Amino acid sequence: MNTIDKTMNHEIASIDRGENWQTKVLLGGGLIGAVIGLVTSWLLVRTARETRGGPPAITTGDAIKVGVTIFGLVRAIAALGDKK
Repeated sequence: MNTIDKTMNHEIASIDRGENWQTKVLLGGGLIGAVIGLVTSWLLVRTARETRGGPPAITTGDAIKVGVTIFGLVRAIAALGDKK
């Protein structure tokens, strides 16, 4: 029985260590994404204020271009996990 307890404790400890890196990656990625989003929004507001004096005029075409670019960036980041 004591051997089973030691084995279970070892497996539980390895699970905790194994999920630790996942938590770090998720929190780090979320934090980096939030900071990049805030900086990007600030740049958009600053540029619109300097050139237009008001809210930015974003066309549908501009939004689609940005969306496709972001989608490509997300795919490239996700592919980093495939490397062996």
